[in-house]
Amino acid sequence: MSELKKNDSYINKMVQGAAIAALYAVLTLILPATTAGTVEFRISEALTMLAALTPAAIPGLTIGCLIANMMHGAIVLDIVFGSLATFLAALMTYMTRKNLFVAAIWPAVFNGVIIGPLLKYAYHLDAPLGILILSVAAGEAVICYLLGIPLTKGLERTHIFKDGNK
Repeated sequence: MSELKKNDSYINKMVQGAAIAALYAVLTLILPATTAGTVEFRISEALTMLAALTPAAIPGLTIGCLIANMMHGAIVLDIVFGSLATFLAALMTYMTRKNLFVAAIWPAVFNGVIIGPLLKYAYHLDAPLGILILSVAAGEAVICYLLGIPLTKGLERTHIFKDGNK
């Protein structure tokens, strides 16, 4: 591969990651989460499925989550561990990208396991830990399966992420 093509590919990945970060942060800030009891539906979480299309989504989603949580006024633990949950979910989504139904489970798993306890102990929610873990995971799963998978399939057809990572 020529040096010019390598640079174009690198620049393309940087732009993709930056665009995903900005989109995640903006969607999180302008579309407030819908809450039903302890279940939260954050529409921007559908973007976690973009990691199935490009590895650039991994840092993009992580940075987008970090920015959104900082601008939203979250506590430091939420900023750190929320970003960690997003990073791990995006990484595993990318690693299992050949099967979108498997890939979509990772955001639910990592957010449930990390954010559930965070809500209990850092935000002092008065609900059993198991209920918080399950409710966070359920909200995440609904968003990823009902919005994230169709979004991913639609974008896959457009060839926007044309570097052939599948």
